[in-house]
Parts: sequence; structure tokens; C-alpha cells
Amino acid sequence: MLNGKRILLIVTGGIAAYKTPELVRQLIKAGATVRCVLTRGGAQFVTPLALASVSGDQVYSDLFSLTDEHEMGHINLSREADVVLVAPATANTLAKMAHGLADNLSTTVLLATDKPVLAVPAMNVRMWEHAATKSNIAMLRARGVTMIGPDEGEMACGEWGEGRMAEPEDIVLALSSFFGSTAPLGGYSAIVTSGPTHEPIDPVRYIANRSSGKQGHAIAQALKELGARVTLISGPVDLPDPQGVKVIHVQSARDMATAVEGALPADIAVCAAAVADWRVDNQAPQKLKKGIDGMPSLSMVENPDILAALSRPGERRPQLVVGFAAETENVLEHARAKLAKKGCDWICANDVSPSTGTFGGDQNTVQLVTRTSVEDWPSQSKFHVAKQLATRIAAHLGAQKFAHKPGEAS
Repeated sequence: MLNGKRILLIVTGGIAAYKTPELVRQLIKAGATVRCVLTRGGAQFVTPLALASVSGDQVYSDLFSLTDEHEMGHINLSREADVVLVAPATANTLAKMAHGLADNLSTTVLLATDKPVLAVPAMNVRMWEHAATKSNIAMLRARGVTMIGPDEGEMACGEWGEGRMAEPEDIVLALSSFFGSTAPLGGYSAIVTSGPTHEPIDPVRYIANRSSGKQGHAIAQALKELGARVTLISGPVDLPDPQGVKVIHVQSARDMATAVEGALPADIAVCAAAVADWRVDNQAPQKLKKGIDGMPSLSMVENPDILAALSRPGERRPQLVVGFAAETENVLEHARAKLAKKGCDWICANDVSPSTGTFGGDQNTVQLVTRTSVEDWPSQSKFHVAKQLATRIAAHLGAQKFAHKPGEAS
């Protein structure tokens, strides 16, 4: 899967470092060559000899070793690989990466490299959820660093939550997907809508909703990581653009509908945006003034129905159209009705009542509603919802591909 790929593996000081010899073994089995950089902290959990034995190469750890600097300097280390993989990536190392510190061999290599960097975070759940870590992750993603994981599960400290290092086989699959060798959605194109829309009342005021765009942006990233060519059409959000995704920024529902139409044809469409159902028909050309214009009377008209338009039969209809039903009551009943009315293939139903914290929050609880079934997914981070949905899409399209040969009627 990774034939001929040269991977520089940086092992930092987290307890998950014990997984790295197995990771190296699986990478080599997949056809890669692996060279390891081991930090002083990492050496507390795995020995240089163990990594050297499985990699078949010297392990580098000292920035100031004259022999190493003569034979394999940090510049060469940073440039001779096809990709730099940081696993585990501790909160400390991620912070140094985000702020450009270079106080040891690993961080110096990371600052000097001109190659893609992938990081596999691993830390306690409270460290992962800390505002400083979130800020550092957002900064690194905005610069193009790809994150693999973390997973949710039991920690070495006995706590449960998000922060576990991804398993070696998942890291190998992510790298394979990154290089496009076995990407499940390789060759597929996807449109994802995300965030709210702003419907102007006058040049200053607008009608909107509480959508943050976190779920839609995570879905775009997850589809891209499975190999799809993704166009993300985003309403106004305070989020960085996902790396490697084509992003079109829009304001209103009509802007979004035009952008979606322009992005067709596509194989997959996921409508995660919370598009305003109505807009003001009598938008004021100037700011309405209290005491002069009096209480405004707003005349409302319906906005374009993007999900229904995508779902209509025709040559440009995507193979799979997925909508979202953000509800505050009778969630499943309303989702089923929306599925029938819009004509889409799946609906992701979620409760956005204020008590859930879904709008603007990091967690989501989704029921995947199809024409024949309802799947209850666990409450989990929006990142993991996106990952589960992308995997489900890949499995569905893969099954379709094998069921219907090209040229056959489906």
C-alpha cells in the first residue's frame, strides 16, 4: 500500500509511544521505509534499540551529535522523507509545532521540513479538550498539518474520553489514503454545505441561526481524508478552511444554491448547512432607523430548497444525497417526513434543543435515517460523527460499485 514511500517517524514522550514498534513494523510491511527520531521523553517509553531493530535503520535523537550532523544532519532528515509522521504527538510537541519552537532534534526537523506533516495526537482527555490545545490544533490544521485521530476510549490514567492515540493499522490506512493508494473514496467527488446563512434585513442587520459549521467542516475533512475531491460551500463561520478542500464562502441561501449548482456534477452531496428557510422580501437599501422608519414590517419569502434540488432525478443528481434534520422535538418523526418530502437518500437527524449544546458545541448525537432503516449512533464528538458518516458513505458506494458494473442499469 505504501510501496517505496519514505517516512520519517518522530516519536515523542507519551505513554502511547509503546505502540510505535508495531506501527513501524506495519508501515514496513505495507512497503514503506521508516527512519525514526526519538525524543528524550519518548525514550522513557520505548528504547532506541527497539525502534532500530524493527526499522532496520539508526535511530536519531541528539541534535548536537557531530557524527549525526556530519552524516545525516537535521536538514537532510527533514527533506529526504516523503512525509513526516509525529506519533504520538503530545500536547507539548503540538504546542511547540504551533509556535515554531525548535529546542530539540524533533522540533528542529519539523521547523526545517518542506514535506507534508501528519500528527497523531495522544494525551489525557482534559489536555485534549483544553482551550490551548484546541487553539494549537486549529493553527496547525490551518497550516496544512493533517491530524490522524485521536480516538475515544479508556486512557492509561483510567479516564475515558477523546485523546487515545489511533491504532497502528488506522495510521497505516490514513497514510495510504493520504498518498491516494488505497483511498476508499479515491476518484469520487463530493459537495458539502456547512454553517448558517445570513439573510439581510438591511445593510447592517440579518436573520441567521446558531450553526457553527463545525459538523459540516468536519465532514468535508473526513471525506477528503478518505480520498474524495471535496468542495465545501460554507456560510459565515469562524473556522479555518479544511486543508486540501476547495472552499467557497457564501452569505445567503441564494448564494449557497448558486454555488452548489456550480459545483455539480458530483458523486456525493452532504447538506449539513443550516440554511435559512425564509428571507426578507422587502430588504431595505439603507439602515432602518428607529424613530424615523418606525417598527419595520418584514415580508418573508421562501429560500431555494437546496436539498430538494439536489435530490431531484436527473443526470446531474449525485449518486448519494445526504441531508441533516436539526430538530427540537419529535426528532425521528420529523426526519422521516423530511426524507420523504425532499427525496434524498439519507437524513442525519439530530436534536438541537438548547439543553443539548449541539449548535455551537463539539458533541453531536445522530440517528442515520434511510428509506429502510434507522441507525442510532452514540453521542460522540463531531469529528467522530464525520468520520463515521464518511466511512458509511464509502461502504455504501463501494457496495454499489461492485453490485453494478459500469454501463449496467442500476
